[in-house]
Formats: sequence, structure tokens, C-alpha cells
Amino acid sequence: METRQETSLLPTIHYFDTLISTNQTAWELLEQGEPSGTVVIAGQQTAGRGQWGRQWQSNQGGLFLSKIVDLNLCVSQQAQLSLCSAWGIATILSDRGCPVQLKWPNDLILNQRKLGGILTETKISQHHITQAVIGVGLNWSNPVPEIGINLQTFFANSVTPPPIQSLEFLAALVLQGLDLGIQQLSSANINKVLTDYTQLLTCMGKPISIAEQKGVIIGISEQGNLRVGLYPKTEIGFSQEIDLKPGTISVGYS
Repeated sequence: METRQETSLLPTIHYFDTLISTNQTAWELLEQGEPSGTVVIAGQQTAGRGQWGRQWQSNQGGLFLSKIVDLNLCVSQQAQLSLCSAWGIATILSDRGCPVQLKWPNDLILNQRKLGGILTETKISQHHITQAVIGVGLNWSNPVPEIGINLQTFFANSVTPPPIQSLEFLAALVLQGLDLGIQQLSSANINKVLTDYTQLLTCMGKPISIAEQKGVIIGISEQGNLRVGLYPKTEIGFSQEIDLKPGTISVGYS
């Protein structure tokens, strides 16, 4: 393990060549007294975790990091934390020439392929989220499955020098994106974030069937649920609107 303390304004960063899971190690460090803002980065993970217990492929060459965050949020805002984190990272990467979109609830999509994902785990006390570990996996030069893409492949045909030239710089951008997202959440700017998040959604306007009823995806609720308008549609809108919680349906990559 390598530990680097930058300045008082920057986090302590713990780097490991190999870990079981950066999220798991972040929680262990938190129990040992590491403060909010601490970052764990691994060269590879042997048992990286995705949403709903899925395994996350974490081969050498990718970015695998977790950040410890102190919070004071209502439990009902847990989904907002993940949404804001995804939006923040997508926004920062887009500013660097990567037109990242979002697959609900928190996958990062580039050219209709999966670039990365986010796993947010929280500690709850008296109906409030007091701490969180936000894990991010992003494909840099690592091998990826058919549905994936890495950034070096994306930049390979660029006629100009790529705006992101190292894994270390990518890590700095991701941390900047996390900070941006959390700031917006803390500033009660969630409605603006949801509007921007919706504009990045790959599934907006996508037809969908729910229990033999046909509808279309129309956005995201404040609780982070997928909003679906059900047909028939009248002059004043859909006849009925329902919300789907994360994990109840898969919306695909395009």
C-alpha cells in the first residue's frame, strides 16, 4: 500500500496494487479513523462489486476508486446521492471531450457502450445518512466486454492529443466530478441536477411495457425513480404516470 497526503485542501489517497474491493477497504479505513474525503484506489480488484451484488470486472488498466464522504441527508435522498455523483462525473468528463451519457440509475455510457459505473454504500443513523462510500469504476486501457468501451479506444482515432492522457489525471477528474455532484446535492440544487441528468439519459422517450401496459420513459423523480407515462396519451398528457424503483427493470444501453 502507498499513502500520499497532498495538502490540507486535498484528500489522503491510499493506493493498492490489488484489492478485493476499494469500497470494502474504504469502510475498513473509516473504522480505523480515516476522515471524510479519504480516497482508496486500486490497480485491480479481485472481487469488485456492482449494483445489486453483481460482479464488476476490474482488470489492470482500469480506474477503481472509492471516496469516503460525511453527510447529513434524509434516507429518502439516498438515490439522489448516486444520481448527483453520476451527473457530476459525466459533466466533468464531457468538458474534457468525452460526451458521456447516463444509463439509469448510475452507469456511465460512451458511444452506447458502458464506460463505467458507480456503487454507493451508506451508513444510516436515526433515519439519516451520516456517511457514505462512493465507489467508481471506469475503463481506461483495461480489456472490456462487448458491451463496454475504454477511453483509450475512444481517443485512438483522435487527430489531436487526447484531453485525458493518463490514468492519474482521469482519477483527478473523477474526484472533481464527485465533489461537483455532492456540492449540488448539499446546496439543495437537486431539481437542476435532475433536469441535467434527464438530458443525459440514454433511455429518454424509449417505449416500455409494464404489466402489459404500454408507455414511454419521461424522466426521473426526486426519489431517483424512473418516470413512465402510460398510454393512451391525451392533449393534456398521459392517462397515467408511474414510478419504477432502481433494480425493478433494465432499460438497456441505447
